[in-house]
Amino acid sequence: MNQSITHFLSALQNIDWQSPDKFNFPSEMAKKWMLENGSLSRLLAKQCQQLSVELLHNQFIPKDELAEHERILLSDERCLLRKVVLHGDDRAWVLGRTLIPNSSLIEQDVDLTQQGDIPLGLTVFNADNVRRDALQVGCVATEYGLLMARRSRLWMNHKPMLVAELFLPEAPFYSQENASQ
Repeated sequence: MNQSITHFLSALQNIDWQSPDKFNFPSEMAKKWMLENGSLSRLLAKQCQQLSVELLHNQFIPKDELAEHERILLSDERCLLRKVVLHGDDRAWVLGRTLIPNSSLIEQDVDLTQQGDIPLGLTVFNADNVRRDALQVGCVATEYGLLMARRSRLWMNHKPMLVAELFLPEAPFYSQENASQ
């Protein structure tokens, strides 16, 4: 894992998550992307010729490695921790960190432990019973500037997972913001 990704993972862990209705979005474009209720993967795919996934980590972690706020949103059990970078046309756009409780992996139509380089959003939003709640947003100052992030709980077939996404400096909405100004 390169140094920038390690830096971004650390930044993602240190975000002060806020309710969207209390957050001061820097632009309408940022608000649109942060509040996207459907598949972020599908939204990103519309912005490029090829959307790809770089799988950084896909292993179980014990429940004692979960932060208290993660336990509150999920459960107090071991989780599959999936870390990825979504690339649009070979540019790193989004760093994703997903926690899937062991109980959420049982009785699913797909084996989420074997997701590999398929964007999770494409699989989740193809299920029959999908919803998003507990959406929070935030931003973090990095050496690359202020970066936006969001975190939400996705329910797939009535079973939760926690997805956090950090929009990296080359993410399309930053350039769309600049183009519209």
